[in-house]
Amino acid sequence: MIKSAHVDTFARDNLPDESLWPELILNHPAATYPEQLNASFELLERTIELVGPNKAAIIAADGNFTYGELLELVNRISNYLIAQGVVPGNRIAIRSPNNAMAVAIWLAILRVGAIAVTTIPLQRAVELAKIVEIGQIQFALVDHRFIEEWQAIPNYSGKTFIVGGGSAFDTEIAKQSAEFEVCGTAADDVSLFAFTSGSTGVPKATMHFHRDILAIADTFSKNVVKPTKDDVFAGSPPIAFTFGLGGLVIFPLRVGATTVLLENAAPPVLLEKISEYKISVLFTAPTAYRAMLAQLEGKDISSLRRCVSAGEHLPLATWRAWFDATGNKLIDGIGATELLHIFISASDHEIIPGLTGKPVPGYQAMVVDESFVEVKNGEQGLLAVKGPTGCRYLNDARQKDYVVDGWNLTGDIYTQTSEGYFKYESRADDMIISSGYNIAAPEVENALLVHKGVAEVAVVGLPDDERGMVVTAYVVLRPEFLASDVMAKELQDHVKNQIAPYKYPRSIHFVDSLPKTTTGKLQRFRLKS
Repeated sequence: MIKSAHVDTFARDNLPDESLWPELILNHPAATYPEQLNASFELLERTIELVGPNKAAIIAADGNFTYGELLELVNRISNYLIAQGVVPGNRIAIRSPNNAMAVAIWLAILRVGAIAVTTIPLQRAVELAKIVEIGQIQFALVDHRFIEEWQAIPNYSGKTFIVGGGSAFDTEIAKQSAEFEVCGTAADDVSLFAFTSGSTGVPKATMHFHRDILAIADTFSKNVVKPTKDDVFAGSPPIAFTFGLGGLVIFPLRVGATTVLLENAAPPVLLEKISEYKISVLFTAPTAYRAMLAQLEGKDISSLRRCVSAGEHLPLATWRAWFDATGNKLIDGIGATELLHIFISASDHEIIPGLTGKPVPGYQAMVVDESFVEVKNGEQGLLAVKGPTGCRYLNDARQKDYVVDGWNLTGDIYTQTSEGYFKYESRADDMIISSGYNIAAPEVENALLVHKGVAEVAVVGLPDDERGMVVTAYVVLRPEFLASDVMAKELQDHVKNQIAPYKYPRSIHFVDSLPKTTTGKLQRFRLKS
């Protein structure tokens, strides 16, 4: 038995009791690993053994790196972190857009045996404070363009290193040795905390091991995406999201491919970069595919061979429109932060438009009723999944809600066909999934309630052709305030200043009262009908 390399045992001490873990399928040929494993070593040194040090690894605004150059940079950062007092098991936050330095820092954190905690540049201080508190963050590496919100966090007392812009960090890492002895982590040492919005607005930290990082590459990516070293990856999801971390970092590095990292990945930019860099594997949300459809004329996207869609439900109309326009079959998939990446999908001839797919090799899935009894084919129920990855919340009572009888309950309503395909029906909770972003209705409500003009508010997600769902607020104003377009705009701007701007209500309805039960409980479902 390999002993944990963690000197700081916070993560292991705060794992759920193993009786509350999902059953893990660890003997599948696709995802079987030795007891000692460091994911950074596997994604760099092991990959260099396959493709050599001169193969292009990253193309980004802050520089292009071969695998050999990336390894040297990661080693320099690793040496710097150790010099600054980092020990295995420490939690280190990363605040950066998608660029080469962010990836190098992430790999260095894993390399020294610490725990990476990625954050979204759009997050505000109030949101970051929750991450700091839950994850007990001790170090932070923050892009110089996003330092203001980090410095506004009231409860952070650790060390902060400003990255880029000619900072001391840039100067100091250049002085470090390009050699580093990789920390001998156990395969089940925690490597990252990935935060997910709870339906209550209180985020949950999901804990993933070094072996989990490789498992998602060796199951979904290997069997569905089927990448080669000659592929060029790109996409829009932030690497702070596990969808982006897998698709833009882990999957390409696992096979020695090249990844193009974009700090701005709006649909027009994606189309431009597909042509410029001959992108062959694209990861983005249905919203972006819909937006790109209207801008395809005159664009050369013939290099695309794999287009992966996740983050929100893929409408059948979008699938058909993309196929008709490009000849490319969108790879649909459902994943969860709790399981790190996609666990149901299909590719090539196995794709059936309108259906998510079948369990990825290594995973199992079924549809159950509220008593956890498997339902018949065609009947709606809760999706239950298990495989080599699974939910382990950091010190969170909600673990027992997500894991039942050894299965992960994702919060999605599905049906299953007689051929074993799974079809998405709806969400089972108040989570709003808009343009690939998970948005908790109560969090938006809380932001609105801080405004002096708001007496009551209810936020729901309503169907939207462009975004999948649109954040919609029903607002009861205080008597001295008048409903108007100006007030709606003021409330929208207020929310943007309180929490990440993408969470703001794009539609606001002023109402005299909200639907409630006789005991005063808000009935959001009545606002969705």
